[in-house]
Order: sequence, then C-alpha cells, then structure tokens
Amino acid sequence: MSTTTEILFTRTDAVLGTFAIRPLDPFADAELLHGWVTDPKAAFWMMQDATLTEVEREYVRITTHEHHQAFIGLHEGRPAFLMESYDPAHLELVGLYDAEPGDVGMHFLVAPTDTPVSGFTRAVITTVMASLFADPANLRVVVEPDVRNKAVHALNEAVGFVPEREVVKPEKTALLSFCTRKQFEATQQESI
Repeated sequence: MSTTTEILFTRTDAVLGTFAIRPLDPFADAELLHGWVTDPKAAFWMMQDATLTEVEREYVRITTHEHHQAFIGLHEGRPAFLMESYDPAHLELVGLYDAEPGDVGMHFLVAPTDTPVSGFTRAVITTVMASLFADPANLRVVVEPDVRNKAVHALNEAVGFVPEREVVKPEKTALLSFCTRKQFEATQQESI
C-alpha cells in the first residue's frame, strides 16, 4: 500500500495556491473521512449515519478493488477533499450506458468548512479533472450525481461536462454527464 505522503499529482491555482493528490489510506484517513462524509453538507454522499468502522470498511473495499480508487486531495499540504475514480464498465453505471474505451468515472467531495473560500470548489474539481486527464488512457470523464444536486451540476458544467440524460440507480436518480479532454481543456482556456 502507498504511503500517505506519496504525491501523485500537483496543480497550482493562480489564486488559491497548490493542490495535490495522494493515495488514500483507509486506516490512517478513516477518522478524517468520517468527519467529512457524515457532515450535513455531504448529504449527497449518502453516508450521513455511517460509523467510523463503516467508513473505514468502505474505503478498504474501495482501495482494494480492481476497478475503484480513492485519493485525498490536499490544499497547501492540508487534506481538503476526497476524490474517487472508477471504471464505469465495471462499477456504478453497468447496464445504464454503453461504456467506451477511455471512460473513467469520478466522484469528489470537498471537506466541510465554516469559512468557505470563493472559487475553492471550482479549483478542486479543476484539479480532479486535470489529474484524471494527466493519464493519457483517460479520454472521457463520466459522472452520475444526484439529479437534485444543482450545485454540482453547475460545477460540472463549468469544467466542460455535458448532461446526457437521467438514469435510475438503486440509491438515486442520477444525471449522467460526460466531459472529454477537449471539452475540459476548452474551459481552461476560457478561464484564463
């Protein structure tokens, strides 16, 4: 297992500074994650009532899964967000759309805070997307947020996602959306 100090990706935001991504350690990070996923602001994460042990178990399951990965995102060296990537041909969206070679699924969660910083969540999703597209094998990012999560729909659109249709999953009705590398890069040119 990777150590929690191994940095896999780094991005500097002109306004907010350095963002980085490291592997998630389900044992060392469980307490941190528990605070994040059970916070009222994380309602769409659907772990509101999870115990610390349940959170630890869930992230052991994810980090040992062949088609699912989890990462801790850092801002200026401090844990600030959770990122997951998955192969939608094997998880989450099986049977709900025709996965294409180069598709990668993504989830992200920004740590709760009492002092929000303007533009922070946009910088996080930009970092997540840049890290996914840093891998040349990833050609298109797929997301399936809850249809009621209007805030994340706006963020997704800001980084190039185009909604395709609603899909019904066991736990939610989701808005299936896609973003190609070209669509993401176009949004980065617009924001300069």
